[in-house]
Amino acid sequence: MMKILLVEDDPNLGMLLQDYLQLKGKFDVVLCKDGEEGLKAFTKSTFDLLILDVMMPKKDGFTLGKEIRKMNPKVPIIFATAKAMIEDKTQAFNLGGDDYITKPFRIEELLLRINALLKRVNENGKDSGETLSHFKIGKYEFDYTSQIVKDGEHLQKLSTKEAELLRLLCLKQNEVLTREEALLSIWHDDNYFNGRSMDVFLSKIRKYLKDDPKVEIINVHGKGYKLLINS
Repeated sequence: MMKILLVEDDPNLGMLLQDYLQLKGKFDVVLCKDGEEGLKAFTKSTFDLLILDVMMPKKDGFTLGKEIRKMNPKVPIIFATAKAMIEDKTQAFNLGGDDYITKPFRIEELLLRINALLKRVNENGKDSGETLSHFKIGKYEFDYTSQIVKDGEHLQKLSTKEAELLRLLCLKQNEVLTREEALLSIWHDDNYFNGRSMDVFLSKIRKYLKDDPKVEIINVHGKGYKLLINS
């Protein structure tokens, strides 16, 4: 069972998140009510992910995150705050945050972000260069690291977002990749404008793979997309 440190000064919200993540996400969640308590908990145990409220007494979330980053540069951190200014988001990522969620938020969205972040971290840890970087897509070869789709002698260079999206589709070949999962994993926000942007990238990817009739990316109505490779 993965262990999460949740630092939230609102006792009602904190207990609600703790109960939901333990029940639905099946995580072991340690709840702390302020930054100082959170720091003490972090030094006494090992956690797979941190959720830090920004506006807290005694020690704010940004200060706590900065201190934790000095001790552990890799543990995933999600900052949660009522502030929606771009300066706050910039500060969160500059301090080493991996994601940022603005209050009020749906608990379901937080769980999606947690799962997407942990999946990405685990995949990066397993990736030795071949296992999760090279894919065979019909007659095409896709190298995620170099961001190239190869068809014989023809090479198609992909943008970073195109490569990330195609990789997610490959990892879930013949399964549904939900729109929310893709948006939160790549854009870290499933808003309307990012959704429209993703649709454009998806159209380009379809064009790159169009010369193999056995390969198709279909829309699954109301859910997302599926990469099909027919024999």
